[in-house]
Amino acid sequence: MNRTLAMVLGTIAVSSAAPRAQDVYPPGVNKEIQEAIQRGIAWLERNQANDGSWRSAGGYGTYPAAMTGLAGMALLAAGSTPTRGRNYGEVRRAVDFLLKHADPNTGVVSVPQEEGRSMYGHGFATLFLASVFGMEEDQRKHEKLKRVLDKACTLISSAQSSAGGWIYTPDTNGDEGSVTVTQIQALRACRMAGIVVDKKTVDRAIDYIKRCQNADGSIRYSLASGGEGRPAITAAGVAVLYNAGVYDDQPFVDKAVRYCKREIQVTVDNTGHHFYTHLYWSQALYQRGGQDWTDYYAKAAAYLLKQQRKDGSWEGDGVGQVYGTAIALIILQLPYSLVPIYQR
Repeated sequence: MNRTLAMVLGTIAVSSAAPRAQDVYPPGVNKEIQEAIQRGIAWLERNQANDGSWRSAGGYGTYPAAMTGLAGMALLAAGSTPTRGRNYGEVRRAVDFLLKHADPNTGVVSVPQEEGRSMYGHGFATLFLASVFGMEEDQRKHEKLKRVLDKACTLISSAQSSAGGWIYTPDTNGDEGSVTVTQIQALRACRMAGIVVDKKTVDRAIDYIKRCQNADGSIRYSLASGGEGRPAITAAGVAVLYNAGVYDDQPFVDKAVRYCKREIQVTVDNTGHHFYTHLYWSQALYQRGGQDWTDYYAKAAAYLLKQQRKDGSWEGDGVGQVYGTAIALIILQLPYSLVPIYQR
């Protein structure tokens, strides 16, 4: 994307951020939902560490690169950029934290001592950094972001397995669904920002997801695993296929969507990864639009408002409050359409 155009779009995003009381809300959003969003944003503000990171307090480790990337995306979805908006300071500190932890040799964006599974952090961090790239107005910072994102994309391509997917760490030639969709979405965000992405890498990844599909439309954990598909992975697969421009006119996408409609519920966690599932299923339905999205958003918003804690946070899948709060905010703010990767 042309940098001047990107900066203009960033300005538009700020000016159309979360509305004041007298403003008109986007379809599906009401005052109660907006107030819940503001409480969640305030919780993220209070819980950002001095170094600019957010860390998980759940049972899976701290994962600062992954948590910072996710929390940063929630703030971008509220209309902030590294220079403008209510949370420009938090966004800027998050960017600085991730740039500091981008390995100049390997390209991995991670905190090794806290993230044994570095590709999760790398994927979410790259997604966030690509999303702010066009919003950065400081020339030196913009150039540094470009260098980091170039290396991040090169690392993703080199870490792709021979089958076309990715697994928890680079250079292991393995693959599984949840890491794979994270890398595809990161690459898509980079490409939208004007970073050069190897098309062959994306094509192999899409083919990998296709080959992981079972006859019932579900997508299984990995190509080699066999067995039943998983609703969470299937929802994530649909979302990133839409990101990649693969839509319902492809039979395998239509089958996956029908499977998700049968298996995924808003108010019942029947997947074991409820917040993760809806992070991606919400994006897929928003991309589809129409009555499917309208009905889903009403149910999801009502559910999330009931789940919000008094302090403004959400607990997500046992991973922790940063994870749950970031995902809930991303879902609730999709109607504002302020982040390119989430737009229709």
